[in-house]
Amino acid sequence: MSDDVKPLLIKRYASRRLYNTETSDYVTLEDIASFIRDGRAVQIVDLKSGDDLTRQYLLQIIAEHESRGESVLPVDVLTDLVRSYSSNAQSVVPQFLAASFEMLRDGQSKMIENLGIPNPMMSMPGFDALQRQQQAFLQNMMSGWGGAGSTMPEAEETPAKSGGGRDELAGIKKQLAELQAKLSKL
Repeated sequence: MSDDVKPLLIKRYASRRLYNTETSDYVTLEDIASFIRDGRAVQIVDLKSGDDLTRQYLLQIIAEHESRGESVLPVDVLTDLVRSYSSNAQSVVPQFLAASFEMLRDGQSKMIENLGIPNPMMSMPGFDALQRQQQAFLQNMMSGWGGAGSTMPEAEETPAKSGGGRDELAGIKKQLAELQAKLSKL
């Protein structure tokens, strides 16, 4: 999504009703979920205070889907998420989840490519540069895990510093390749 495309603004009134400012009508959580599935970014704000409530409503949508038996998140993952709020992992978890979902989207794109279905994202200007940036981010994040508790990679590594990290990075790359192969088989 480009920077100049603004998210769909939904205002929450004191009555807790949700108002779509684009179509001038009231919407439900299911309508908002539908907008998101269609690729729209949404922003939900409280009309009176101006507080951004987007995260709260997205979590509510997920909770409703999970309660209806449309389980996507295993109990172990939910448990680990709860634990991450009270641990040092809190700073790494959002980046890790974002990178994981990006890998999942990338795997799905590759699967679609293998089926011969053209991917409209591939023709988007700047898509290659975006992919390179995301790969660099993931590599930097993974290399940060190799240090003793450090979450930030060093600016320059000498061969002596990076020797063990390369083996670890190679192992991670191998695991990622295996996961991508499994996704491709699906």
